[in-house]
Amino acid sequence: MLDRRRIYIKKTTAQRNLMMNIKNLKAWLAALLLLILFSCRTEEEVLRPTFAEGTTESVNLWIKNQMQKYYYWNTQIPKNPDYSVPTPQFFKSLLAPEDRFSFAVNTKDPATYPRSVRGFYGFDYAVAAYAGQTFVVVKLVLDNSPAASAGLRRGMLITKINGTAVSASNAESLAASMAGFNRLDLTVGNWENGMVAGEKKISVYYGFTFEQPVKAAVFERNGIKAGYLYITDFRDGMSAAIAGKMGELKAAGVGELILDLRYNFGGSVASAAALCAMIPAGIKAESPFIKYVGNKNGGTVNQTFAEQIAFDPSAPAFATLHANNLKLNRVFVLTTRSTASAAEIVINNLKPYLNVVQIGETTRGKDMAGFPVVDEGQPKKISWELHPLIYKVYNIRGEGEYTKGIAPAIQADEFSAFPVLPLGSEHETLLQKALQQTGK
Repeated sequence: MLDRRRIYIKKTTAQRNLMMNIKNLKAWLAALLLLILFSCRTEEEVLRPTFAEGTTESVNLWIKNQMQKYYYWNTQIPKNPDYSVPTPQFFKSLLAPEDRFSFAVNTKDPATYPRSVRGFYGFDYAVAAYAGQTFVVVKLVLDNSPAASAGLRRGMLITKINGTAVSASNAESLAASMAGFNRLDLTVGNWENGMVAGEKKISVYYGFTFEQPVKAAVFERNGIKAGYLYITDFRDGMSAAIAGKMGELKAAGVGELILDLRYNFGGSVASAAALCAMIPAGIKAESPFIKYVGNKNGGTVNQTFAEQIAFDPSAPAFATLHANNLKLNRVFVLTTRSTASAAEIVINNLKPYLNVVQIGETTRGKDMAGFPVVDEGQPKKISWELHPLIYKVYNIRGEGEYTKGIAPAIQADEFSAFPVLPLGSEHETLLQKALQQTGK
């Protein structure tokens, strides 16, 4: 029986040197492996800083990370921005020069939200010259808004703003300043017999405006009934309301349709798709509607009518919408520079399916779409909400790229004649132009 305590290996000097060399080789290989792994990391990963939670720098770093993931022009984002600057300034520093629309808001700070006369008071305006004079014209008054409650009406002429008289030299800047106040003291009048008459003072206070209804009417010209549909914006959840009005027009037997999108800033593409599905003949649930093209992360996404409409969970089923289809081969669309985004998608993406006759002015030129980007962590640590441009949009023929706007087939200025008449009036400039084309 062997005595295991007596078994040993005597290490010679050569053996000890060999063992030392092996140990050094292992250490060298480990260091080399770390170097290789470090070298394989992207430049962004090597340079990505870390900041204490809750600091401006940490918020800005989160914003940059989201923009690198979603933003259409993410390759143009600066690699080493200054994270210490205020967040609004930091966000703007990430935007591409051609980006006119991306914005960010702090949901805990109302002051960061975009200010507009329409958003604050529920009306909109235009600066127009007529009969040798320059006027600030009330072009839109939203229903159930502070402006409507104050007695403001479309077509009124604003001659004084907070005590300052409107003139040719100050009309643009004076009108633009209205968004900076929480109360407006206006002097307004109406155009009568070649002059401003019945001037009076009114005060409009900042306040909430309720959702706007879809408005419809029927006119008969040249033996053809023409349906008129006015849509202020495309919000989620309005597909049923649009379907209801389209059903009324179908029941009335209309053979032409006039879409009034002149002040429609856009909104929900799903609601816009629902409208489009009820106009041309031959539309099916599986008919292609839109193509989205994003950065390398977003890729290309194609959506049918049914798929796009389904993005709004409250939308009626496609079959319900299709029951109100007017089966037309032509549609008239009234536009101005305020026609944007989803409203422009209606124009561009209907073109493969029927003749779109656009009347008015060139549109805004927002040929892109996006969605809000928020902190989805639990608990939520970032209160900022990003609204970046994420996708370019195209119709099924690949037509898009209308950053300069979509030009009308029939040019018309709604302020070419005073007084400016109510929307939906058959003698109102743009609607009258469209009615003159119906039945031809």
